Amino acid sequence: MKSIAVIPARSGSKGLKDKNIKEFHGKPLMAYTIEAAQKAGIYDCIHVSTDSGHYAEIAKQYGAEAPFLRSEEMSSDLVTTWDAMRFVLREYEKIGKKFDMITVLQPTSPLRTWEDICHAYEIFQSKKADSVVGVCEMEHSPLWSNTLPEDGCLNGFIRPEVNGPRQKLSTYYRINGAIYIIGTKFLMEYGNLYGERGYAFLMSKEHSIDIDDEMDFAIAEFLMKRSDKYVGV
Repeated sequence: MKSIAVIPARSGSKGLKDKNIKEFHGKPLMAYTIEAAQKAGIYDCIHVSTDSGHYAEIAKQYGAEAPFLRSEEMSSDLVTTWDAMRFVLREYEKIGKKFDMITVLQPTSPLRTWEDICHAYEIFQSKKADSVVGVCEMEHSPLWSNTLPEDGCLNGFIRPEVNGPRQKLSTYYRINGAIYIIGTKFLMEYGNLYGERGYAFLMSKEHSIDIDDEMDFAIAEFLMKRSDKYVGV
């Protein structure tokens, strides 16, 4: 099975300027994801999908491939990750490279480890899955959340099902964005990651940190500094 890891790293982040290459514990942020993919040892190609020549050069310095940039059309805020991934697969086909499986590893999840990647891949293989998606337990049950009217009145805010012991509430999970594994044929033809043959890979909250703003960055740095188990540390 030919496999490719794709690290989507557009330039021009609005929440945190140039977050994908921002220095994180001595390296550009994307370097940690490149190194985790390399150490997993399951990929024939590790590609950084970017619209920036500067980002592409940094990616190459850390051993990733970036033989082409995203087109202007594929760099829009309106383009989905999956449209961008289809673009990557088509561009590789033009140079004679085809893949059976694609893993999307966002660079803003630097605490995701190579072991996480390998365990998700084991699920993909053992279950003959169409897709495997990283999830983690939610920090707070969504049953404790609700919308608010304009006047801020809390009448009816707490739902009836939470009026009991907290221990009896169901455990909820969220997509963490750290790992997506998809069969390429399935992605090109269908693209629904959450169907009958889509499976979850449960990750720890720590490994699920997703950097979107300065606070996320500070939390991730704190967790990285206190541990010696991450790639490159």
